[in-house]
Amino acid sequence: MNDFPWLTLLIAVPLVGALVVGFAPPAVTKVAAVGVSLLTLALGVAIALQYDVDGGMQLQEQHTWIEAFGVNYALGVDGLGLLMVLLTVVLVPIVLVAGWFDGDEGNTRAFFAWALALEALSLAVFCATDVFLFYVVFEATLIPAYFLIGGYGKAGRGGAAVKFLMFQLAGGLVLLASVIGLYVVSAQQGTPSYLLSDLAELDISTEAGRWLFAGFFIAFAIKAPLFPVHTWLADTTEKATPGVSVLLVCVLDKIGTFGMLRFCLGIFPEASEWATPLVIVLALISIVYGALLAIGQDDILRLIGLTSLSHFGFITIGVFTMTTQGGSGAILYMVNHGLGTAALFLLAGYLIRRRGTTLISQMGALEKATPVLAGLFLIAGLATLGLPGLSPFISEFLVLLSAFDYAWYVGAVAVTGIVLAAIYVLWMYQRVFTGPGLPELQATPDLDRREVGAVVPLMLALVLFGFYPMPLLDVANPTIDSLLVHVGVSDDEPDVPAGSQEGGEH
Repeated sequence: MNDFPWLTLLIAVPLVGALVVGFAPPAVTKVAAVGVSLLTLALGVAIALQYDVDGGMQLQEQHTWIEAFGVNYALGVDGLGLLMVLLTVVLVPIVLVAGWFDGDEGNTRAFFAWALALEALSLAVFCATDVFLFYVVFEATLIPAYFLIGGYGKAGRGGAAVKFLMFQLAGGLVLLASVIGLYVVSAQQGTPSYLLSDLAELDISTEAGRWLFAGFFIAFAIKAPLFPVHTWLADTTEKATPGVSVLLVCVLDKIGTFGMLRFCLGIFPEASEWATPLVIVLALISIVYGALLAIGQDDILRLIGLTSLSHFGFITIGVFTMTTQGGSGAILYMVNHGLGTAALFLLAGYLIRRRGTTLISQMGALEKATPVLAGLFLIAGLATLGLPGLSPFISEFLVLLSAFDYAWYVGAVAVTGIVLAAIYVLWMYQRVFTGPGLPELQATPDLDRREVGAVVPLMLALVLFGFYPMPLLDVANPTIDSLLVHVGVSDDEPDVPAGSQEGGEH
């Protein structure tokens, strides 16, 4: 166990910061919130610097919580958890700076406080190594998310917040049933325990494992989201502010695919293999259906939200093909999707603030008036469609390799998602920034320094990891290697990329 509670501190700083910001004088609310998020970012970097890429689960903390039920306060990070932690601590300060005015319609203090609370609970989810603790913080994330959706954004946001909550609570109830089932199984085999390390060694019968897997997978499919439990996504991103959508789609929804890797494959390897054909079909439907829906949208925020339905389909395929390339590609996709979609949402928010509308049909010819906004939006859009040289391309490439390796027709259908992405991204850009426009559009102001400063880190990351993805893959590959060994899948493909001259067979 770790001598210093780094992960507890990482979670506690934004959680305490949320309380402080919630009661701080209005004049210092925003500065205090950004300061807390930057301190959390510094802690995340400090944790990353201590991490040994070949060391498995690290910085572990464990304290007995509810002894009678085998519940522990247990934290730890492996490559998967570390990358999700870093994504979270990077995106939150960017969202707070970019959304400097997002709370003007209501209580500014509440907006920034709920954002920090969501960050703290999301970090707890990514660090939890006890299933009961994971479930508690998994459900707790709904509280700040509900108030962020319902409190800020467009008319109709209250209904969108309720729909979001109902879907998530339904998934949480199904998950709870499986969590209780794990207690029963572990108690029957000796001392009850919710520790991930103990549960992974349980001898779970085939039938029980499949039922318990179903509970976890349904909850994670709703969270991700995956077809057909995705309908809350577009309504939420359409009504919420762009900053809130970043927190939901680029951080909170990652819990779904994170859970598929950590718990579905980690605890129920046999059931995961059994369910793979159905999961692959659902993922392919998500890819194509999400892209087709996005093409027909006039609301720019709804369009961007639906692109994520397609992207989460790619991630799910990478997870369930159960290969080194697919698993590493899925983890990399989670990071790169967070960077690219966050940039797209924030830039769309800048655009909406200038035009006063989210409707693409009421925009046009803004390229000359706002060249910086147009240029950055184009880069983010090209990242979304997987242009070579930008980081999402590497993710899609690895996932598609695993898809074709699984079955040629799976890869063939998945490739159509890339073609459709080019259509919805380029058509969106054309309608918003090119063509004939109204004369008054030419007076639209371009981005200011604060707005540019908020999104530039995302742009740099998209380019850096597009040309040099090794730092991310070096962290992801060992986690996938150990997970495949646990699942018992023979994977003769080399790690991508190979970090040394040693063989990459498992």
